Parts: sequence; C-alpha cells; structure tokens
Amino acid sequence: EGMGKNHASQYANFGSLPSLFWRQRYIFFESTRFISTVFSTFAHNKTINDMDTLLRETVNAVVNSRFPEMSIEGRRQIESILIREEFPKGVIALNEGEVAHELVFVGKGMLRQYYYKNGKDVTEHFSYEGCIVMCIESLLKQVPTRLIIETLEPAIIYLCPYDKMLQLAKQNWEINMFYRKILEYSLIVSQTKADSWRFESARERYNLLLETHPEIIKRAPLADIASYLLMTPETLSRVRSGVL
Repeated sequence: EGMGKNHASQYANFGSLPSLFWRQRYIFFESTRFISTVFSTFAHNKTINDMDTLLRETVNAVVNSRFPEMSIEGRRQIESILIREEFPKGVIALNEGEVAHELVFVGKGMLRQYYYKNGKDVTEHFSYEGCIVMCIESLLKQVPTRLIIETLEPAIIYLCPYDKMLQLAKQNWEINMFYRKILEYSLIVSQTKADSWRFESARERYNLLLETHPEIIKRAPLADIASYLLMTPETLSRVRSGVL
C-alpha cells in the first residue's frame, strides 16, 4: 500500500509536467512576440524620425539659402505643406509638355533640368541637396513646360505645392519674403548665367562653376557639364587638363 501511494504521487507529478511544459512554451512565445513587436516599433519609429530629420534639414537648408531670418514657426508651416517623393536614378520627374504645379526642394541626390534644341539636349540647371528646382514660366503662368527634370542620382525630393505656398505667403509675411527671395534669386542666376555666356571664356566659365558649385563638378556626368557650359566634351576635357 505504501508503494502504491508513492507510485501514485510520482504519476501525479509526471501528470503535471505537460501542463507546465505548455505554460512555459506559451510564456516563451509571448515574450518572443513582445520583443519582436518592440523591435518592429523601434525600427518603424526610427524610419519616421529619419524622414522627419531629413525634412527638417532640407527646409532649413532651403530657407537659409534664401531667407535665413525666418522663424521656427515659419519653417514649420512650410514643412506642413511638403510632399515627400523618392526616385531612382535616371527617372524623369517632370517631362516636356507637362504643367509644373510645385516647387521642388531637394533632400538627397542630384537633378538636372534640360531641353532639346536641334535634336540635342542642353543642360539648363543642376540641383542637389538644399537646392530649389522649378520651371518658373510653367509654374507662374500654368502653361506646359519645355524643360525636363531628371534624376542623375537616386533622389528624395519634397514637393511644395504652388497654390499652398501662395496661401501661406498671404498669411505670413516671412513666407511672403521667402517666396520673393526665391524669385529674386532665380532672376539673378539667369542674368549671371547669360552674362557668363556672353563675356567669359570657356576656362572662365568652368572656373566659376568649380568655385561656386564644386558638387556639380564632382557628381554630374562630364557630358552634362559640358552642355551646361555651352562647350563640347572635347573642349571641356582640354579646359580641365589646362590646355585651354
């Protein structure tokens, strides 16, 4: 009888093992799921924070290049209307014949504006981090553009809807001034470029670009740089080698 009781006790203990085993497995899986959720949430939040950081850095760079006195509040208002888009290299972001509805703030990458003349593409402008891209005639008059915008590198850009920018400009004098400075800068750049074509030699044009925008020299294809400077690739090669 004593041995019977011991056997019963042992069987009772063994009988509880499966229940304990499954309870431990449940706790393990729940813990694993919790840890996985925490890491997923962390990764998601990190992505959002990275996106927010780039947005803020881009707005600050763009604003500082035109109207650095703008307050934090004004900068946040601009951030609130921007639309983030990402493009791989070699993509047409705006094509000839389309109407421009946004200014473009470049967050990452390099873009090129160009047009076709006599069957050849002519580079009008390069833009990279902190720059503003716009087809000004199409944007202001809301007519089809002759310009094409393409990505020379994988790019992250922020679209600034023109109508929303005008609304903010009516409400906030700082944003109004910022918009005015954008237009003034565009006019100055156009005049400077025209004067460079008229009065400067090939070497002087190259040296000016090297001095003012070394990133273009480092990152843009030589054929596009030559086109921008209104010279052949062969002439650009001679300029770079010091022959001209």
